[in-house]
Amino acid sequence: MRLMGLDYGDKTVGVAISDALGLTAQPLETIFRERKTKLRRTLSRIDELVAEYGVELIVLGYPLEADGTEGDRCRATREFAETLMRRTNLPVELEDERLTTVESDEILRDMGVAPEDRKSYIDKIAASVILRQYMENAAS
Repeated sequence: MRLMGLDYGDKTVGVAISDALGLTAQPLETIFRERKTKLRRTLSRIDELVAEYGVELIVLGYPLEADGTEGDRCRATREFAETLMRRTNLPVELEDERLTTVESDEILRDMGVAPEDRKSYIDKIAASVILRQYMENAAS
C-alpha cells in the first residue's frame, strides 16, 4: 500500500511518499504557498500526487507541544486533515511530529548540506521522518 506523508506548515507542505510495499519513506517535494489561507493550489498538487502515485493513506504530522498537549497548531492541522479527507476521499492518520524538524536538520547536516541551504529541503525531509515513524509504529 502506497502512503503519503505530509508536514503541514503555514507557508509550506513537505511531501514524502512510501515505496509500493510501504516499507520506506522518501522525501518528494515541498509545496509552497503565498499565505496560510491559500490552500487551493496546495490541495490541487496533493490531488495530483495522490493520483500519480496511487496513494491509499495520508499521514499528516500532528504538532503536539513538547509536553504532549495540543496547542493552536493542532486545531489548524485537524482542519487541514478534514479538508484532505473530503478532497481525496482517503483516510488521514495523524502522527506525532515532535522533534521531526530537529531530526531532519541533523539528517541534512550529516549529508553535508550547508545551514543556509537547509530551508529548501527541511519540510520534505520532515515529511519523510513523519511517514517513517508512522510506518515503524504501525509495524510494531
